[in-house]
Amino acid sequence: MPKPEKLYPGQFYHIYHRGNNRENIFIEEKNYNYFLDLWKKYIMIIADTWAYCLMKNHFHALVRIHDSVETSEVYKTSEVYLYISKQFSNLFNAYSEAINKKYDRTGSLFQTRFGRKCVTSDAYLINLVHYIHFNPQKHKFVKNFRDYPHSSWHTFL
Repeated sequence: MPKPEKLYPGQFYHIYHRGNNRENIFIEEKNYNYFLDLWKKYIMIIADTWAYCLMKNHFHALVRIHDSVETSEVYKTSEVYLYISKQFSNLFNAYSEAINKKYDRTGSLFQTRFGRKCVTSDAYLINLVHYIHFNPQKHKFVKNFRDYPHSSWHTFL
């Protein structure tokens, strides 16, 4: 497996993750809000979220890492990318632990590492916002993506 892309301040990234064996990561309605609460706790301190969509077995998000990220004493300025990645890891670990405890399950909730791709052009940025919001319709969760409740589409309106 190739090394994951490093996350750097000032950059846009497509962040995505899915359930292990494509199993559901959101089991009931309240899980979506709990995940977003953890997102606020771990991710909002390092990045702005431009778009997101949470589906039963995976999610997509478009984030822009803050220009200046305050790291803990453990990380040197040259290692800020490690701190940023650790915040995502903390989010996924906290969510996994809560789901495993709540639903009396064991093992990995998520498949391997989370995906991340640097957004390298304005065209990619625009297409990614569409892709993220259109995803529930693509996967036939809804007939019209505008009706899907677990995305940032409605905040755009």
